[in-house]
Order: sequence, then C-alpha cells, then structure tokens
Amino acid sequence: MPATIIIGTQWGDEGKGKVTDWLANEMDMIVRYQGGHNAGHTVIAEGHELKLHLLPSGILRPNITSVIASGLVIDPEALIAELDKIKEVGIADPNLIISSNAHLIMPYHRLLDQAAEVKLGMSKIGTTGLGIGPCYTDKASRVGLRMQDLLDMKIFREKLAVALEFKNQVLTKIYGMEPVELDAVMDEYSAYVKRLKGMIGDTSRVINEALDEGKNVLLEGAQGTMLDIDHGTYPFVTSSSPIAGGACIGTGISPIRIKRIIGILKAYTTRVGSGPFPTELDNETGETIRSVGGEFGTTTGRPRRCGWLDGVILKYSVRLNGLTEIALTKLDVLSHFETVKIAMGYKHDGIVYEHMPNHQTVFHKCTPVYEEMEGWQADISDVTSFDKLPKQARAYIERIQEIAGVPIAMISVGPNRTQTILR
Repeated sequence: MPATIIIGTQWGDEGKGKVTDWLANEMDMIVRYQGGHNAGHTVIAEGHELKLHLLPSGILRPNITSVIASGLVIDPEALIAELDKIKEVGIADPNLIISSNAHLIMPYHRLLDQAAEVKLGMSKIGTTGLGIGPCYTDKASRVGLRMQDLLDMKIFREKLAVALEFKNQVLTKIYGMEPVELDAVMDEYSAYVKRLKGMIGDTSRVINEALDEGKNVLLEGAQGTMLDIDHGTYPFVTSSSPIAGGACIGTGISPIRIKRIIGILKAYTTRVGSGPFPTELDNETGETIRSVGGEFGTTTGRPRRCGWLDGVILKYSVRLNGLTEIALTKLDVLSHFETVKIAMGYKHDGIVYEHMPNHQTVFHKCTPVYEEMEGWQADISDVTSFDKLPKQARAYIERIQEIAGVPIAMISVGPNRTQTILR
C-alpha cells in the first residue's frame, strides 16, 4: 500500500494539523518525519483544542499508531509535557512509537541557540530558541546523543561527558555563560527514561511492515517548503528538510512507497521570524488578516507576518514536492475584503520573474506583480459544498488551481472538522 505525504507549501502554519486530523479517518498510522518542538499545530476534536508540537496529529485516536520517526530532534521534557496534556483529555496510554535513532535536544543546545541569536543582533535568524538548530548541527557533526542512548545510561554518561568538554568551553569562553553540570543533566535525563523507554523502537521497520501489510500510512511534515534547509529562503530556514523528499529520509522508507502528496496551502501567506516575504502587508489589511485568522505562532505566540497569496511560491512548491493535490485552508478569513490578490510574479530591476529567482538578492528586494480579483464579503463558515460558495470564492479557488496545475481536493472554511468542503 503506498504512503501519503502531507506537506506545507509556504512557510509553515498552513493548517496541517486540521487536515491531518481529517485524513486520520482513513489512516492506520500517522508518522511525523522531521523537525522538533519548534513546530506546532492546533487540533480541535471532540470539544478539545490541543496544541501539539512533537506528537503526530493521530495521537487523539487510539486506533491509529502514532510514530515519531528518525528525522526528528526530541526534547524529552517537551515530549513528556505533551503526553501529560493528552492524558488530561483521556489518553493515558497512547499508541506511540519513538525512533531509537532520533536525536536528543540537550540543555546546552537551548543555551547555544539563544546565545547565538543574541550575538547575531539585527542579523538574527528568528529561531524559537529551543535548541533545534544546534541539535541538528551535532547530528551532522556526528557528536549527538540519540534516544537509544537513554537505554544505556553508562554509555549516555560517557557520550555526554565528551560533549560537555567542548560545549562548556563555547558557553563559558565565547558567550560568557555558566557551564552545564554533568551530574545535573544525568539526573534530569535519567528521570525521562522511566517515562519513555517503553516507547522507543525501530520505527523504520514498523512503518515498512505496516505498508507491507496494506495499511494506510500518513507521513506528516512540520514547518513548510520555504523553510527547507536546501530549498528554502536560506539562511532564514529550519535545520531539516520538510519537503516531500525529506519524508523518505526521515522515516527510512523508499521513495517508491509514496504515491499521494498533499500540499497544504493557506488562502493567503504568513511567516514567522526573520527573512524575505514579497507579499507581506505591513498595513491595516495585514493586521486584519492577522486578527481574523488568529495568526499567532502555536509554539511561541509571536504574531505572524501576513500577506496576499504568492503564486510564485505555489508553483515552486508544486514542483519541489510533486504535489498530487492541494488542501486549501482558511478561505473564510478572506471573506472580509472587497478584493483579494495573488502575486503572479516578482519585479526587480525592470525584470519580471514568473518563477522563483535563483538569487536571494532578487527575492529580498523584489516587488510583487499582483492579479486582483473580486472578493465575496459573505460568511462562508457554514458552507459544506463547493457549489454553495459565493461565485467570487469559487473563482478564486479555480484560479489558484489553475496556477498550481493540480486539483484542490479539500477546502477549509473554519477550524473545526465539520468546516471542511471535499471536492
């Protein structure tokens, strides 16, 4: 049975949580394949609103196996806090498997992340300060600690001692901070073992066996295409690969296992943190989108930067990910405007770019070339079929579909499961 990937087509925060939760009806397994608790999604189900960061969206359904795969970096404290949160809504024994190969975020990762951002000043990346980047750095440098190391605390201590010998030099001599104490970290992480050791396993084998058995498997990415470490707006990106290709690496399955790739597209564009954003609206329109759409970060609470839909980024995302279909989210937010706009190109030094420029200077300094369309100015939050949408809303959807070149199969007109139109 082929697997399905769900991926954000913009800078993240497109509403993947709701779409994943909806698709869970037909899934046997949901796998998170990259990132850390710097990502976040809100799931509303059975009267509960949960803000999840590490746990896959399927964790709310006991009949679904939830998997945290090898491509993630995990802060055990944050993970346990989420497990406690779902316990409060009646899920005391979740059907969860955590990859033994996933890397551990350590206390020094958080300290280094925060100190580096302060040091960069105006050139800061805008990270969450949660230690994600430094943890991925250690992974690439082959000096990281992994979930499986928690199963042998003697080995864990030896590896930690080697790591602290260097990390404490950086903390104290470069950043003027206090050193991290070995015994304090050992005490902290020894406590985590008791809670997590029964969940640690070989997730690549588990996922491949599920596919061999004909089960439906959903691979869930965090962040979005434009934050990809290789293909995003570098250096204002995340430290992993949220694009569709990253799903195979993060989970340990072959590309031939993938058939369906669903891109989540917000009806407008947002991003959190620093970096270029051609369609950003630093005005009353942008503030209205932010207010009506509740555009504040799930993880940090930071206000998201808001702007019109970017058709150039959409085409780029379709190409990078090989999307087979699109789920359009937050269409209802645009109901407040007389007109809506889509960026069809970028203008820089008299040249119009219809595709993503290959030089970041152009992307940083370009001016969007807009196509303007009539708005619908009607409440669509209770609409349950495409034909019942205002004709202007239907025209907007059809135009987006034309730009993307792939079908829009799902339309979200509100945060709840029931506020979903299927085509």
